[in-house]
Amino acid sequence: MAIRSETELYGPVKHFWEQRGYEVKGEVKHCDLVAMKGDGPPIIVELKKSLTVPLLLQGIDRLKLTGLVYLAVELPAHGKAPYQAKWSEIRDLCGRLGLGLLTVRFYKTKKPVVGIVCEPESYKPRHSKGKLNRLTKEFRDRLGDFNQGGSTKQKLVTAYRQKALVCAFHLQSVEKMSPRELKVLSGYAETQRILQNNHYGWFERVGRGAYRLSPDGKKALVEYAPLLECLGLLRGEEGMSSLDHS
Repeated sequence: MAIRSETELYGPVKHFWEQRGYEVKGEVKHCDLVAMKGDGPPIIVELKKSLTVPLLLQGIDRLKLTGLVYLAVELPAHGKAPYQAKWSEIRDLCGRLGLGLLTVRFYKTKKPVVGIVCEPESYKPRHSKGKLNRLTKEFRDRLGDFNQGGSTKQKLVTAYRQKALVCAFHLQSVEKMSPRELKVLSGYAETQRILQNNHYGWFERVGRGAYRLSPDGKKALVEYAPLLECLGLLRGEEGMSSLDHS
């Protein structure tokens, strides 16, 4: 059963890693899927409908971040390898590149099945420590998983956006507040920088060292109400009502 988009691969592949004890999040620093377990290195999975040269190049680029990079593609109903190749040849190709390969077989009447064609080899290119640290920090700073891996046309819920939303939430019920006061409520050390940069236009400076919520900020609280509820800041209809009247 042919899929229409690589986003359909995200659910089965996410479940595959969660069954192995990993925490999984989508679209982290341009990586379709990132899985982590404890303090271990991140596993990166790039999703595509089929195995292509651009996908292989993308996988090689991800090796700058970690040695545990997988590609995940749909397994056609006929089960044959692409380009009239043998699966052993595909396995050898990925091995030489230091990449793992997963396939996802979709059925009409039962759940998709994820298979392992090969694991990443011990090939260890030179990693970018700075990029790896930023990837790991973004993963750990995010609360929950609100992005579907493989999507490109949706606003990403980044750790920065989450923090800005929390700041906006605490500003909605007051006329103004200082960065220091808001820092105590939000728990974010970078609260002042978020207010000053005002990346999304959600805040307004009123006088010296004080900020309030802008009209765009109020709209954002309504738009992201489900996210705020998941973060434990809103509770159902009662919480929505408070946003409508703020």
